[in-house]
Parts: sequence; structure tokens; C-alpha cells
Amino acid sequence: MKLFRMAAVLLAVAAGPAYAQMPNINLMQDAPSKSPEERAAEVERDKAYKETLKKIPDSKASNDPWGGMRSDPPKQAAAPKASAATSAPKKKSGTTAN
Repeated sequence: MKLFRMAAVLLAVAAGPAYAQMPNINLMQDAPSKSPEERAAEVERDKAYKETLKKIPDSKASNDPWGGMRSDPPKQAAAPKASAATSAPKKKSGTTAN
């Protein structure tokens, strides 16, 4: 009896992968075919839809996702400073008490 059980288990294990490779064949139609009037109406709807999409203006997307959360406008980047070698040293005016 144990030998029969062992053979049944081995057969089931071997048949699992083979069953997974079987193609899924459906011989029934999913839906009834459309009449020529229905096909023409669908083509007309698709054409009207595409024409409507062309009328929508392109919007420029913002790069700042948190832009609506700020209360003050974003700060502009500071102008680059001139290098120390090209600028003359500034002289101080006035006296200092030491």
C-alpha cells in the first residue's frame, strides 16, 4: 500500500509542471460580433474622440510639486561672485579703535 501511495505522489508531482504548460484554448466566442451599423458608429465615435483630444491645449507641467504649499515665492539664485584674484582689495574708510 505504501508503494502505491508513493507512486501516486510521484505521478502527481510530475504531472503538475506538464499541466502548467498546456495552452489555454477557449472554443467559445467572448462576445457576439457587431453589426455593420455598430462598427460604423464605433468608428465615428473614435474619430470624434480623437478630434476632441486635438482641441485640448498642452499644459506646461510645473517642476515644483510643493509649489502650492509655500506662502512666499521661491528665492532667486544669487549672482556668482567674482574671483579674489580679479577683484582689487577694498580699502576701509574711517578709523577703528583698538
